[in-house]
Amino acid sequence: FRLIDDLGRPVQGSEVAMPSLDQDYALALMHTMLRVSEFDKIYNDAQRQGRISFYLTSRGEEACSVGSAAALPLTDWMLPQYRELGAYLWRGFTFQHVADQLCANDSDPAHGRQLPLHIGSREKHILYVKSTLGTQCPQAAGAAYASKFARRDQAAICYFGEGCASEGDVSSALNIAAVHGCPAIFFCRNNGYAISTNVRDQYASDGIAPRGLAFGLPTIRVDGNDLLAVIAATRRAREIALEEGKACLIEAMTYRIGAHSTSDDDSKYRTSEAPEAGWDSERAYWEARSPIIRFGRYLQRLGWWDVPMEEQLRKAARLEAIQALNTGQAAGKPKVDTLFTDVYDELSWPLVQQRAALKQHMEAYETHYAEYQGRWH
Repeated sequence: FRLIDDLGRPVQGSEVAMPSLDQDYALALMHTMLRVSEFDKIYNDAQRQGRISFYLTSRGEEACSVGSAAALPLTDWMLPQYRELGAYLWRGFTFQHVADQLCANDSDPAHGRQLPLHIGSREKHILYVKSTLGTQCPQAAGAAYASKFARRDQAAICYFGEGCASEGDVSSALNIAAVHGCPAIFFCRNNGYAISTNVRDQYASDGIAPRGLAFGLPTIRVDGNDLLAVIAATRRAREIALEEGKACLIEAMTYRIGAHSTSDDDSKYRTSEAPEAGWDSERAYWEARSPIIRFGRYLQRLGWWDVPMEEQLRKAARLEAIQALNTGQAAGKPKVDTLFTDVYDELSWPLVQQRAALKQHMEAYETHYAEYQGRWH
């Protein structure tokens, strides 16, 4: 399912499903994707410079997170994986919020205890990212069922990749949501690679969409590089979830332009063969078809976009990202005793004893812990 082609032209019949789009809304979508792109560049480089520990980019997949987030009310629950920076920004996260988490400083609500980009916010209805692949999917089914049980007009969207879909938790979640009619949207980003495993080496079947049909779920395969199609598909999935009481599966076909993470060397496994003749590599082919380029062409046809606007917005985003990084690094580290908080409402006696033992140890060897002096509540 797509609404605009690679050149930004509406496809035949697209007017039936094309989401309404005014100029301000369109530019907000574009601005968010550009901010994701520039943030990724700055923080990927920052990891290489030793300024942060780890990073995962969203290059080529910006439309998946921004489009799906833009299609939902802010009150719907969101269970992201680790390439949903666009969804965070759409829901109101600032660069500084994300930078604080990446720098693991005292302003990070999780006190530096989560891996980079493993972000959440109760106020923004975003559950924290889990590194254990697939565990967010049963939780999405549960969150959606809770909303149904409470008769709230509220859905839950869960993000995962085609590699993650091999986890048993994903199949369990699809089945639970189907059987109980949970208002859940399972959003699979099929970006072609499960870290280093090409999708052709992982599945003999036709991707992930057939699984949804097998579980009895309304399923749609959407062009994940078509921002407008992602918005339309997600909106329709939400309508079905709430009005018909059926969970839905969306398979967004996209491409991971960057490496899996800063710990990955994708030159070791990425194919150099382009899908079509005339291209130097697979990556070059997809870079020319990125969501930002395609949506930019569409906006240019409407007279709402041009190159100087893009350059100006990119420059502003770069400066903001750099400033956020500098501020995040200058902030102090979390208080030492936050190691023991946020597990129980009141500390259990073993934790009280452990806290006292740690403090006594650090005081006895204070020369080894100079940077932590005074960092207790």
